[in-house]
Amino acid sequence: MNLIDTTAAAAAGARPAVEARPDTRRSLAGLDRAGLAEALAEIGVSEREQRMRVAQLWHWIYLRGVTSFDEMTNVGKGLRAKLEEAFTLARPEVVVEQVSNDGTRKWLLRLPPDIAGDKPHDVEMVYIPESDRGTLCVSSQVGCTLNCSFCHTGTQRLVRNLTAAEIVAQVMVARDRLGDYPGQERAVGPGLPTEGDRLVTNIVFMGMGEPLYAYDSVARAIEVLADGEGLGIGKRRITVSTSGVVPEIEKLGREVGPMLAISLHAVRDELRDVLVPINKKYPLKDLLDACRTYPAASNAKRITFEYVMLKGVNDSPADAKALVRLLAGIPAKINLIPFNPWPGTKYECSDWETIERFSDIVFRAGYSSPVRTPRGRDILAACGQLKSETEKLSARERLALRAMAAAAE
Repeated sequence: MNLIDTTAAAAAGARPAVEARPDTRRSLAGLDRAGLAEALAEIGVSEREQRMRVAQLWHWIYLRGVTSFDEMTNVGKGLRAKLEEAFTLARPEVVVEQVSNDGTRKWLLRLPPDIAGDKPHDVEMVYIPESDRGTLCVSSQVGCTLNCSFCHTGTQRLVRNLTAAEIVAQVMVARDRLGDYPGQERAVGPGLPTEGDRLVTNIVFMGMGEPLYAYDSVARAIEVLADGEGLGIGKRRITVSTSGVVPEIEKLGREVGPMLAISLHAVRDELRDVLVPINKKYPLKDLLDACRTYPAASNAKRITFEYVMLKGVNDSPADAKALVRLLAGIPAKINLIPFNPWPGTKYECSDWETIERFSDIVFRAGYSSPVRTPRGRDILAACGQLKSETEKLSARERLALRAMAAAAE
């Protein structure tokens, strides 16, 4: 009922609708074991009982993916009532969902305020299916500080780091939407994995933000994601991509141990200073020294170097040969990424012949150098672009989009 309808109803003697108060209960979705124990303590569960109750909650939230405390059949009714009164299992709101012709899916999620007086913020995640795997690209920050000149997210100011729970909750939303929990009806559509019993098999921190500037949240989130009693996505299937926050690289390998990816994109400091400005603080020598000593690196766990192919900028045969020399002594593979154009960018994608020539030089030097197949170009697939386009919409258009998303559920 809109404002005019409400006024007319009141004039006719009818009672106008009362707007529901916002739900202020905190969600348990995404919390680690310590966070769940704290929540239980808040509602009076004794310390002696907490370990058992945390295990129960963990099973239902992460292994079974329930959305209601009533589904937790081995938890007593009394405790379920207390949990329901104080908490929810709500995930971030799906504002927009887009499905590409190739099966790539992109979601714009709305996060509730993390502190009193703040406003909701939006982040993106992308699901990229292949026949034998499904990779979910998650965000670690709202916006970004790095200002990489070829990256659309770099045009958006940094608002804040995501919490560990907000990172984990992205994965939970994807599994909800794909029907990837036991007993759920699996999603159908082009490109979805046909092998195995999981649709989300891999996680990459390659969405919005620099993960190593949100180190604590990312590290805690990985521990939740990798826990074998819950979501069970092993650390060899979790990749953290950094633009080169050198002091945190060794720490990540020693304390957490996921796969590592480096957003390299240039083989000379003077060019990388422009493409990836953090290079001015941590130049190539320092970055590659950190890679050579990364504790989790081995021939079985190679570091991935991402290299976006920019026409006439970094795509010459000389660049390819310099890249080979640069990576000497590092167990590495090189992902060549055709540039995904976005409105307002000054860069163009290298032509296919140039990309193949570059790849061949790297391959003949002994490095795996797959060319990443462009995915989801019909759904604003450049990271950060969906958020920017949505922010341009009028309030009425945003409401319409949200209504359409709700109707599709």
